[in-house]
This record gives sequence, C-alpha cells and structure tokens, in this order.
Amino acid sequence: MPKKRMLVEFGMGTSLRRQDYTEAACRAVRDALWHNSINMAELFGFPKEAMILDVEIGVAEPAKVDTAQITGIFPYGRPSVTVVEGGLDVPRADGGNPTVIANAAISVSFDMERVA
Repeated sequence: MPKKRMLVEFGMGTSLRRQDYTEAACRAVRDALWHNSINMAELFGFPKEAMILDVEIGVAEPAKVDTAQITGIFPYGRPSVTVVEGGLDVPRADGGNPTVIANAAISVSFDMERVA
C-alpha cells in the first residue's frame, strides 16, 4: 500500500522563562497546524482518521519532551512523533533559564490504495 506524502507544514514554538521543552514543542506543532487550512482528507475523499501524520520536533534536549502531550494535540489522524536534537536554547543575560525554541515539521500522508 503506497504511502504518499501530500503536504508538509512547519512551525516554531517557545518557552520563554520556564525552560519547558514539551510546551515549546506543543506550541510549534500548533503553529504548524494553524498554517494549514486545507482539509486534505476531504480533498481526496478519505476519512480524517486516514491521515498519516509524521511529526518531527527539533529541540536542544529531546529527552525532555513528552511525546504523549504532542500526540494529544491532534483531534484526528494517526500521529507519529519523533523528537530530534535541534531547535535553539537562547541564554538569558541575567543567567536564568534559557529561552527554548522548538521547530516542528508535520507531514500529512495517505495510503493511496483504496480497498473496495
């Protein structure tokens, strides 16, 4: 069954003071989702649950991201979340927690072979 990528969206999220990698990642995913107003499932005649959502998050400390919280953002589809080293930690002049920046890429795919 051929998986076909149809759309990729990107987003950025931050945690300004708490150094919360999960919150920055969640904000990046929401930002990416808000960029997309196309209902891909309806466009191809698939149910929304058929969307295959490959989510890649980049943060400086990937182990500090709770992927279950990211998965919970999606109201439908089949999300798969991968967290990799990336993003950016910006030091604060006062020596406090750095500002955390997360980047997200969401690929929307479908199994294009229909079963009758």
